[in-house]
Amino acid sequence: MKSQILFSILIIFLLVNAPNSFSELELFTNSKVYSTEHNLQIYGKGLPEENLILRLFAPDATIAKFDQITTNSDGSFNYNLLTWPEPTTNFPYGTYLVEVISTEQDGISKKIDVKFTSTTDLIDVPVERHVSTLVFAPETAAVNQSFRVFVQTTSDGLLIGNDPTELLKNTHVHLPSGLSVSLSDSFKTLHQGLYFVDFISRAEGTHVFHVVSFSQGTTSHGSAATNVLSQDLGGISNQIIKLNTILDATSSELETLKSEISGFDTTLEYASNQIDESIGTISTSVKFISEASSQLNALMLPIIASIGIIVALQITILARRK
Repeated sequence: MKSQILFSILIIFLLVNAPNSFSELELFTNSKVYSTEHNLQIYGKGLPEENLILRLFAPDATIAKFDQITTNSDGSFNYNLLTWPEPTTNFPYGTYLVEVISTEQDGISKKIDVKFTSTTDLIDVPVERHVSTLVFAPETAAVNQSFRVFVQTTSDGLLIGNDPTELLKNTHVHLPSGLSVSLSDSFKTLHQGLYFVDFISRAEGTHVFHVVSFSQGTTSHGSAATNVLSQDLGGISNQIIKLNTILDATSSELETLKSEISGFDTTLEYASNQIDESIGTISTSVKFISEASSQLNALMLPIIASIGIIVALQITILARRK
């Protein structure tokens, strides 16, 4: 009984998965490189009379064309998906992705990259996807203060990406200690292809932000470094401004002191002139005194001589009386 039950379950399992065992889906294009007015013809094979979803992705991963077809009775299909227009912002030159999705084979799909350009020369225009990643980070920052890092992702010059957790899931930052910290869940979307993360560093030193972009099977790398200091340039600038204020005040005081010293020099010069004048006056007075002394001597000599004569006469008279 148990064997019959197990056998029945096995038969049911095989029947359910039988379509997948024989599932097939093929996709081809009539060319790899296209220019204006060329037809994008796709063909291939799926299950008989199967509904297929056709999508054409632009270089920025947006859907440029969407369509749905049904395969022939033998499973084949051949369909003109697009006639390439003149290049515009909606249809720029670049690498496009053609995708066909099965609606009956568990959603399996096939993809082909094609190139839309001004020339159809395959030798000069290789069919490849170029993803570019640019990282913008400040040169300096301060410990324990938030700073913002921006990331731009492009493909063939167009901004790409929607969910940063998928597009930038391998992004990380290398710390000065040598450790690395993942930033995959930290990014926020500013615009399609433009993302940012606010980061706070707890240690001084160089922090290297390594951004890894993954889009449609293509990986791109970008990096930028920030030197984290004990304080940011704003704090240093404030200190410089304060120092300049102190220097200005000191300069004003020096100018005042210089002015006072200049006045003191004038006072000393005036005093020196006054002293010179006083010395001249004293010299003149001494000269006058010397002249007066000479005149006095000239007057005193006759008087002294007269007194001497009188004294001599008195002595003579007294001598005769005796």
